Amino acid sequence: MAAGTALSFPSMLRAQTSPEDARTVRMAKEDLRIFDPVASTANITQEHGLAIYDTLFALDSKLTPQPQMIGKWGVSDDKKTYTFELRDGLGWHDGGFVTAADCVASIRRWGQVDAGGQLILARAKDISKKDDKTFTIALKEPLGLLPDILASASGQFLFIMREQDANRPATEQVTANIGSGPFRFNAALAKPGSSVTYDRNEKYVPRKEAPSAYAGGKIAKVDRVIWNNIADQQTAFAALQAGEIDFFQVPADLYPAVESDPNLDLQVVNKSGNVAFVRMNCLQKPFDNIKARQAILNLIDQEAMLRAMYGDPKYIRTVTSMFGNDTPASNDENTAWFKKGGDPEKAKQLFKEAGYAGEKVVILQPTDWASVSNGCQVLASALRNIGVNAELAPSDWGGVATRRSNKGPVEDGGWSMFLSDWPEFAMGDPISNVLLAANGEKAWYGWPKNDEYEALRAKWANVATSEERKALARKMQRIWWDFAGFVLIGQSVGPIAHRKTLTGLLDTPGGYLAMWNMQKASA
Repeated sequence: MAAGTALSFPSMLRAQTSPEDARTVRMAKEDLRIFDPVASTANITQEHGLAIYDTLFALDSKLTPQPQMIGKWGVSDDKKTYTFELRDGLGWHDGGFVTAADCVASIRRWGQVDAGGQLILARAKDISKKDDKTFTIALKEPLGLLPDILASASGQFLFIMREQDANRPATEQVTANIGSGPFRFNAALAKPGSSVTYDRNEKYVPRKEAPSAYAGGKIAKVDRVIWNNIADQQTAFAALQAGEIDFFQVPADLYPAVESDPNLDLQVVNKSGNVAFVRMNCLQKPFDNIKARQAILNLIDQEAMLRAMYGDPKYIRTVTSMFGNDTPASNDENTAWFKKGGDPEKAKQLFKEAGYAGEKVVILQPTDWASVSNGCQVLASALRNIGVNAELAPSDWGGVATRRSNKGPVEDGGWSMFLSDWPEFAMGDPISNVLLAANGEKAWYGWPKNDEYEALRAKWANVATSEERKALARKMQRIWWDFAGFVLIGQSVGPIAHRKTLTGLLDTPGGYLAMWNMQKASA
């Protein structure tokens, strides 16, 4: 029955077509299960945030911070007090006006979970409103990177929420889905597990600048966007070919089929690509032991994993620097562990030294994310080959994103490992990229802890020159690969597939979907 339902999905879409279809975009997307962008770094959740919320600052295509909700701002002579004034025309989807109090509450809540936000809160003497449109951030010491952190797309976007929502604890999810951004969430049409719908916010006042990545004028040029959760990849591709959806993140094995279809196009919207990695649960056996984590570092055959996940060699590269291949912080410190084909014998020995006694190692496998699902299977096989009791836990990505927050043992619904990826450009940003933090319980899923590394990371914001940052990056990387906060799989640059009638898709660092500016021509 499940297979029959999946295969009939395109005809279900066909039945829903209407005269308004020329201004409606349909996309095949994974299941949106966590709506609060403070509660999850999952791409789908952050993209939901980009649709309905707005940000104080935003990165343009050159990775330069630009004012977004901010109209004017300045810094005091001693560089310790920043004053921000909101621009005119900012309003909530429920009819209220955006105020400075909303901004203050949103910064405080976001700052509890985002790595860059945590630094701001640690250095802030006060964050408060002056009047309805003006607020200040008073610091104990200068922080020249403050605008960069507020604009960052390296971790979690600083989305501004209503004060009543942002006053909730960061551990309690916001469910209202009311923002001030270019699209409104259509709660009436939401079908959990099936689809979510966004409508153009006709009252949104865009900036006058041209759109550039996440910055500039966010003009919604379509009336409605529908995200359909189509778990079966072949079904989704058939719907794309038939014109029943307009956009699909196709797996690599379908690239040739897209290229041969005159109605479809492959577009790289994330030029630097993503870095794939394995994250281990440092709180539970066996990966609470540093030797077990080092075993994975030595076990991974990057080329084999990349081929299984992404296929075409022109889209993949191996990576040995924790800072990625092409960021200013990239370096070759402490990378002797990297060997072509990996080193399974050394990995086996390290598991033995870790005292591994046959504990079940559970790998979270997102079956609706083809590349990562394939990588999970290769990893499980490699572990079993060296005597590790590896078990796959298949679910959709929504299930992975939910389960990975469980810090308990596998017997209590916890986990041992999961695979994901991160924007390559963000790998050079240890301040805002929570993946590069090792502050234990406050760290990202996996919760690695290393105080020596964290002391160095804290210095990043104070380093004045690029040469000093490069030297600091080498020290950080030496320690990182010793305690293995994550293990790299490699870099990929994967295009998205869309109907040629869908145009205006913006190039965005990290590849997060920006739904403004896109438009749809009649077929």
